[in-house]
Amino acid sequence: MTGFGRAVRTGADWETIVQASSVNRKSLEVAVSMPRSWQWLEPEVTRRVRQTVQRGRIQVAIECRSVRGAGGITVDEAAIDGVVARLAAYARERGHRFEPDAAFLLQLVLARRDDREGPADDELSDLVSPVLDEALAALVLMRDREGEALAADLSARTEVLRSLTLRIGEFSEATVADHRALLLQRLNQAGLELDVSDERVLKEVALFADRCDITEELTRLGSHLDQFGELCRSQESVGRTMEFLLQEVGREIHTVGSKSNRLEIARLVIDFKNELERIREQVQNVE
Repeated sequence: MTGFGRAVRTGADWETIVQASSVNRKSLEVAVSMPRSWQWLEPEVTRRVRQTVQRGRIQVAIECRSVRGAGGITVDEAAIDGVVARLAAYARERGHRFEPDAAFLLQLVLARRDDREGPADDELSDLVSPVLDEALAALVLMRDREGEALAADLSARTEVLRSLTLRIGEFSEATVADHRALLLQRLNQAGLELDVSDERVLKEVALFADRCDITEELTRLGSHLDQFGELCRSQESVGRTMEFLLQEVGREIHTVGSKSNRLEIARLVIDFKNELERIREQVQNVE
């Protein structure tokens, strides 16, 4: 499920910015972007994300900016002077011209900028944690709104499956009677005058009825669809349960299609499978 949350908090010395975004994934993946020297904080960030979200690829970007000075860049003059001197010596030894200008010095400062510039380790967690929670809350709110629209769509599609199941059941009820009539018609055309109550006719009809009986499959389909409808109204994490139910629904409708020999039912089964595939695609977005 997609979502985005951003939070900013400004203190006396630091402005803390956290952005959290999510895209669809079957499982939960967490990626954290922050200065290398803060990597010790990543397990705590990941733990907070996992407490909030169950599925999706979650990307968290954390930044702290100094509010004490313009630009927030600290220049180590001694270090820069040393680098320039070494570069000048290198150029002289090889007969190259070396005339550093302002642009070169700026690039050198940025290249040597210490990524440890920022809050001290003992205050970093206290700065980041409340802002992270706020960003995650905004992310969840956006995902909740998308989830409401998704639940309405899934409920509507479930009703389509329920309607197709009922129509399949209606055609199924007449299948045995139609087969008996067709069997007698073919026997009469072949010149075999057999009565409906003839034991051989009754046995053939009984065997056919047993082979094409889909009552149990339709009953299980109805039960699965009822459960799926309940999950659409649930406030819990139901994505994986939905996926399992859809697997069972797919298994039952496949059996219905293989058992039935009626063209009308075969067409309905195709429509059912097409709609079921659309639901499966949508469920990939459900947490």
